[in-house]
Amino acid sequence: MTTNTTIPTLRNDGSFGAYVARPAGEAKGAIIVIQEIFGVNKGIRKKADDWAAKGYLAVAPDIFWRQQPDVELDPDIEEQFQAAIDYMQKHDFDAGIEDVEATIHWIRREADVPKVGLVGFCMGGKVAYMTATRTDIDASVGYYGVMIDQMLNESHAIAKPLMLHVPTADGFVPPEAQKAMHEGLDPNPHVTIYDYEGLDHGFATEFGSRRDESAAQLADGRTTEFFARHIG
Repeated sequence: MTTNTTIPTLRNDGSFGAYVARPAGEAKGAIIVIQEIFGVNKGIRKKADDWAAKGYLAVAPDIFWRQQPDVELDPDIEEQFQAAIDYMQKHDFDAGIEDVEATIHWIRREADVPKVGLVGFCMGGKVAYMTATRTDIDASVGYYGVMIDQMLNESHAIAKPLMLHVPTADGFVPPEAQKAMHEGLDPNPHVTIYDYEGLDHGFATEFGSRRDESAAQLADGRTTEFFARHIG
């Protein structure tokens, strides 16, 4: 079952929308799904639906709501891709992490699901990293997260499992950034980084030209096993 809901902000000074996919039976845990720069579009909703089919409560919050609620863009349409870049550049990541924390609280309070994981893509991959450093999330996964190398000073705060999927030919995460990520995070026993040789940004998107089927299935399988181990 899928619904749309609203979640109060952490400061209780507003609320934001979220797409919710519920499992057929009792949820064995919850997975927060954080969008790419294209909003909660059909690809993100599909990912949430897939987690619900695996037995999890899945919640995809609208993290662009402070700029524009209900953004839904297609990465294969150039003008929409450029609009998405603009949304990301104007996004307040610190406020966005508060919205993630509000979502965690909402899940535990309203849905009564204590174990919560998060998976994010692109800018959502950065959000996954920030969630691991700044919240009490139980486990996090980031796909092709951007700008993580600029936040390695926060890595000491990672106390719960974090998995990162890194395509080595990512046009948005250059080799020197990937090198810094490995140097900064490989020593942390809570962090696992998988490299995907020769693949580019967006390889695990659900729809469109960027998807690489075999690599997406490999990464998604690793993510599924990771959450089964750490969330339930």
